[in-house]
Amino acid sequence: MPKTKTEDKKSEKKINIKPLMGYILVEPSEAESKTASGLYLPETAQEKPAQGKVVAVGDDFFLPNGQVLRAPVSVGQKVIYKKWGGDEIKVSGIEYKLVKFEDLMAVIED
Repeated sequence: MPKTKTEDKKSEKKINIKPLMGYILVEPSEAESKTASGLYLPETAQEKPAQGKVVAVGDDFFLPNGQVLRAPVSVGQKVIYKKWGGDEIKVSGIEYKLVKFEDLMAVIED
């Protein structure tokens, strides 16, 4: 199935945000609009997902004791983060989440 123009632009768009050390920029997955039983949910009832795709990774974080906390993921990986973790930002109409390394809980392997 060919991509639409919107999908092509979205996938080709370069992110001009570089997270600072200890942070990761995540593009959250779309919220589920349909229940398992087939009911459609209005936007106000949809729960925001706590997972998404990593679009940028900050530098390694230096702890006060001198140890280095390396970035646990790389660009393109799908991750699960703490539900209330991170800060939401909007860039060029697209919502992202800035998440600390320590707020990541898992990597989704395809």
